[in-house]
Amino acid sequence: MKIHTSRDVQLALKAGHPILALESTIIAHGMPFPDNLKFAQRGEALCRERGVAPATVAIINGEIYVGLEEDLLKFIAEDDSVRKTSRRELGIAIAEKWHGATTVSSTMHIAHQVGISVFATGGIGGVHRGAEYSFDVSQDLSALAEIPMVVISAGAKAILDLPQTIEMMETLGISILGYKTGEFPAFYSRESGILGIHSVGSDHEIANIYKANISSGISSAVLVANPVPEKNEIPIQEIESIINASCKAAVTQNITGKDLTPFLLKDILDKTSGRSLETNRALAINNIKLGISVAKELAKSREVLA
Repeated sequence: MKIHTSRDVQLALKAGHPILALESTIIAHGMPFPDNLKFAQRGEALCRERGVAPATVAIINGEIYVGLEEDLLKFIAEDDSVRKTSRRELGIAIAEKWHGATTVSSTMHIAHQVGISVFATGGIGGVHRGAEYSFDVSQDLSALAEIPMVVISAGAKAILDLPQTIEMMETLGISILGYKTGEFPAFYSRESGILGIHSVGSDHEIANIYKANISSGISSAVLVANPVPEKNEIPIQEIESIINASCKAAVTQNITGKDLTPFLLKDILDKTSGRSLETNRALAINNIKLGISVAKELAKSREVLA
């Protein structure tokens, strides 16, 4: 698998400097243009300002890129031919020369191939509502179970069945840490009612747990659940009724599979008059900030070992 790495990523890999992997589906399918481009530019700028190489992952004409120059970032943000590409579709995307926006699962797979240990996203996929009938479970969970990385997210997307998603992650052996919380966040909301996850209070603690997992031979990811900033959240009582209405609309219109999440996010955006977009952007930037800190902490420990 040929992978193009940006100059920033190449230099960081060679020198052992911190790198943060970023997905591109949140850009191509998670936000409308030009908000998506502004978000992507802001996230990458934050990385550079704080001494971390941004590694946005995408597929251009069947070729994999880890780290995007400005023209490619803009292409992913505004071109309608860019397809949502999960791990199972990587081979198809390469062979058929797709333009692809990588999901959590494909971003993790590619980032791990080049030696990147930390990845920041918005929210992971999981067990969909009604999965007892549809068997709709995101590939993100299998990637988290199989790829040893630190993944920073605002929990799982609120459109999912969160209790069942937690149960599935427990079954798959995925470590879940709550950043300064013992409650699993619900993407748009800081609270979900799901208590009992292990709380950590610093990037140093996250890095130590990840390193302990690696030294123990554990090959699954460490998922860090980082709640959306309080000022940007939509309370669970408010957003839940909107999500239920959007889920009913999806059933009525027979929206399923990989089209379901983009449909629901767009419908929720419309029903909240754009408020969900502001929350989505705020939580994703918040995750990037924590991802930067963890990447720097891990790089620091590698320097000590060297």
